[in-house]
Amino acid sequence: MRTPTDCKTMAELRAEIDTLDRRLVGLLAERARYIDRAAALKPGEGLPARIDTRVEAVVANVCDAAADTGLDPALAERLWRVLIDWSIAREEETLGPSAPDRLEES
Repeated sequence: MRTPTDCKTMAELRAEIDTLDRRLVGLLAERARYIDRAAALKPGEGLPARIDTRVEAVVANVCDAAADTGLDPALAERLWRVLIDWSIAREEETLGPSAPDRLEES
């Protein structure tokens, strides 16, 4: 991969962005497989799909990582909250709806 400053044309830059997008999609697909595994493990541990304390810990970790790498933490938080909501909905397909006041650690 070229660095952004190594790209001399928009075509080169777009090709690098397309490559990054494919890598990001692959990582999101890998994350989804972990979500599926969580849905399989949580019943044995008596855990619901949504665990608010875990959601907030994940968001905090992502915001810290974003700040460390120069990404706007507010953008990272918005993206991850959508990803987390999608992930919980995916788990709830297996586990059923979460109780709104359930706060156990996962």
